[in-house]
Amino acid sequence: MRVSSKFKGSRFKVSAQKAPSLVMNRKDESFKDFVLDQLRELDDIDARRMFGGFGLYRDETFFGIIHKDRVYFKIDDSTVGEYRKRRMRPFRPNAKQTLKSYYQVPLEVLEDTERLGEWAAQAISCQKKIRNSTRRNKL
Repeated sequence: MRVSSKFKGSRFKVSAQKAPSLVMNRKDESFKDFVLDQLRELDDIDARRMFGGFGLYRDETFFGIIHKDRVYFKIDDSTVGEYRKRRMRPFRPNAKQTLKSYYQVPLEVLEDTERLGEWAAQAISCQKKIRNSTRRNKL
């Protein structure tokens, strides 16, 4: 296994066991680029690195997660039914943690640019509603 020259001589050690994750990152980047391309109809969509994946943002509104070649969108009571009807599951980054407010986007939606844009817009709306109600409760 070859180690990139940027790791040689650095204080970080790359073991042969950890090295495959470097390859995985390129795959993750490709999938992230695919998702962003599918969301190109929406303005100001950005993906930021977080917890081994990417967070999807529109401006400063966090509405989605890209993790292990899957996309998860923010849901609420008005949207969760569409996900459950398609037998989609909540985001589970590890065996001990489940985020029930983010559900996996179905493959047929992910592959359809127009539908994905609609689902993303709903997820953005869900997050904004929650954020606005939280602000009102603090006042």
